[in-house]
Amino acid sequence: MPAKSPIIASNTAEHLIVIGQQIRVHRKALRISATTAAEAAGMSRVTLHRIEKGEPAVTMGSYINVMAVLGLDFGLVTPAESIESHRAVDREGWIPARIHLRDYPQLKQLAWQVQGADTLSPKEAWDIYERNWRHLDEQALGVHEQQLIDALRLAFWGGR
Repeated sequence: MPAKSPIIASNTAEHLIVIGQQIRVHRKALRISATTAAEAAGMSRVTLHRIEKGEPAVTMGSYINVMAVLGLDFGLVTPAESIESHRAVDREGWIPARIHLRDYPQLKQLAWQVQGADTLSPKEAWDIYERNWRHLDEQALGVHEQQLIDALRLAFWGGR
């Protein structure tokens, strides 16, 4: 029986959900099954599923184990370092768990038919780019958006 979830602040719960989503997206991008990843991390598939959902009752050690198996790094950053590193980060190969349309102008233009959504999953974004590539203004792509496209291409199309 799973442990009882601790009482946590809503923003902390949201952070756990985002971490879980990023773990799942990365595992899927690597094309590693949940069973394989769980076995390599020394846990059950159910525990991995709970991690990917961001459940707070799962031990921190379990989160770290699965991240290590997937080649993800976990570290602590002070708030000032976090802000500076976020501005200067090299986003090559990085895929966010949710893609905010406001951050990617070409994607926002291509996603005109998506009503009421401010964010997309990486798969939804890739499908829109792929389906509407002929309408994309490649000259207008910023570095940030080009890096996203390259990472999505690698994750969902094998880099072709």
